Amino acid sequence: MKLKLHEHGLRRRSLMLLVLMIGWMLVVIGRIAHLQVVQHEAMLELAQRQQQRTIRISPLRGIIYDRLGRELARSVEVESIFAVPAEAGPAKAMAASLAQALKLKPQDILEKLSEGREFVWIKRKVTPEEAETVKALSLPGIHFVTENKRYYPNKGLAAHVVGYVGIDEVGLDGIELTYDAHLRGQEGYILVQKDARGRSYGRTQPPLFKGQDLTLTIDAAIQMAAEEALKETVQQARARSGVAIVMHPKTGEILALANIPTFDPNSFTATSEQQRRNRALRDIYEPGSVFKIVTYAAALEEGQAEPDQSIDCLGGRIILAGHTIRDHKSFQVLSVREALENSSNVGAIRLALRVGEERLAKYIEHFGFGRPTGIDISGEALGLIRPLEKWSKISIGAIAIGQEVGTTAVQILAAMGAIANDGIWVQPHIVRTVHSRAGDVLTQTRPATRRVISRKTARTLAQMLEGVLLRGTGKRAHLNGYTAAGKTGTAQQIDPVTGRYSATRYVASFAGFAPLKDPQVCVLVAIDEPHGAYHGGDVAAPVFKRIAEMALHYLNVPPDSISAGIELAVLGGEFTSEGTSGVADTPLSYDETQSDSESFSEDSQSNQLIASTAVIPNFKGQGIRSVAEECARLGLRLEVVGSGQAVRQKPAPGTPITTGLTCQVEFKR
Repeated sequence: MKLKLHEHGLRRRSLMLLVLMIGWMLVVIGRIAHLQVVQHEAMLELAQRQQQRTIRISPLRGIIYDRLGRELARSVEVESIFAVPAEAGPAKAMAASLAQALKLKPQDILEKLSEGREFVWIKRKVTPEEAETVKALSLPGIHFVTENKRYYPNKGLAAHVVGYVGIDEVGLDGIELTYDAHLRGQEGYILVQKDARGRSYGRTQPPLFKGQDLTLTIDAAIQMAAEEALKETVQQARARSGVAIVMHPKTGEILALANIPTFDPNSFTATSEQQRRNRALRDIYEPGSVFKIVTYAAALEEGQAEPDQSIDCLGGRIILAGHTIRDHKSFQVLSVREALENSSNVGAIRLALRVGEERLAKYIEHFGFGRPTGIDISGEALGLIRPLEKWSKISIGAIAIGQEVGTTAVQILAAMGAIANDGIWVQPHIVRTVHSRAGDVLTQTRPATRRVISRKTARTLAQMLEGVLLRGTGKRAHLNGYTAAGKTGTAQQIDPVTGRYSATRYVASFAGFAPLKDPQVCVLVAIDEPHGAYHGGDVAAPVFKRIAEMALHYLNVPPDSISAGIELAVLGGEFTSEGTSGVADTPLSYDETQSDSESFSEDSQSNQLIASTAVIPNFKGQGIRSVAEECARLGLRLEVVGSGQAVRQKPAPGTPITTGLTCQVEFKR
């Protein structure tokens, strides 16, 4: 009996043990199945983390070219330094050595090495000299990896257009930001194999997928000329800032967009936000009298005015809703044409009253004010246009002369471009094409267009605007050898303290186009807070003249004015020309057939655009007019000393002609 009980207990215990074993096996099998099936990806990732480390690498960014294929931005290979703390020696000594070689703080490096991470960047995108110095130290746990660094070969040229990138090659502003998805390419990586102790023993780097290239509408030569002319004027006028934009009015292509102050995108972190600000798109200002082009366009289009109709300017004074608005002169009866040429406020207001609030508001909208132009650079401002229902009794008068409205420079340029383009508004744009590294065009910009006024009205207004340069407030914008049209603007700014218009703060501007019958360039210049002279005709008009003349010569546009571009006066034995002191303000001339051979010098000292292969001729024995004509043809700025025949010159004959070169010629009888 006892034996049976013992056997029964044994079987029972065996059965329980078997059940436990089976249960344990089921748990193990279930766990294995869970790990292998449910958590397969997670376990695989964990194993990979234990066996290898991944270093993310930014791909080679696409190249940005100007319209003629000159590089404005490209990426170059550089080395970056990282550490594997598990492989490193004494952290304090290593930090001291690296800090001295890389010009860093030892404490910063020590903190990185002590963070407990298996991988830390020491310094990315170092100079070749820094890399060689660190390599010579042969420090354990210090490794090198090849990355790409954005390089702007022409430094600050078109900086506000091109923009800049961050340390990870991601666009932060300008075209670099707007077209970042095209330029960036596909991110790459490096796989570093690790042993059981976490030490590196192998490295794999799959190929990177490069970004797409961009060709801009910008012309580097015109851009350089615009920047130089603008910079000189801003400095001479001791102005706060300045903007100059050049556009082809028929295509909307921006040939140049300059801002002063400017910056070098190679070292943008060392600059201020004010230097990096693209004022052409982001600054909103009351345009002043240049806005009268909208008022006159509306009056002509609505049949409320004809160029030779008389308009009483009331002695230069008009009262609206108890507010008096004055002219700069006591004008009486003028023709509509003369009222525009002399920028009469009263004349413009009386025309606006004929048009009426609703119709004037319609033309303001049609010309694109109060909304972005859609230019392909990020950060464009809308401008400020008060809704019609919020106009006061004085608004129609204020708006007619460019007050109570806020515009950007590019909006004014586009509006003037519509007049130049027979009444068709064309969307300004910067990017011409996006293409692969193989040269295949992937996308091509097709700008939006719309008719804002009739062809007849546009041509009538263009002829009236020519008179502004010939007889009116824009005489200093008159071009040598070319017909042109345009409008001055002198806008008072609001004093932030008093809330009233300031008597000392102005924006001086000029917008125009040339040649008159077949416009090839439309140019806007705006100078913010000039000191001394502050009228648009005195400050901005000469900049328009200089930029427009250079661009027309450079683009091989044939002169259409019988003056042939020469206006000379010999006073007291010294040569002068309008708007200069002893310098003929003639533009740099380029031959379009030579443009393909133009390139940027990468010399770190000069970094100049090689604009032409022409050389200075020998002027000996020639008269002033002959020398001036030759200089105008070659694009030289001429400084004349004395009168009679040329006896000596500087630079010497045979000197290569470069951008902005001035030739001094001495004449004797």
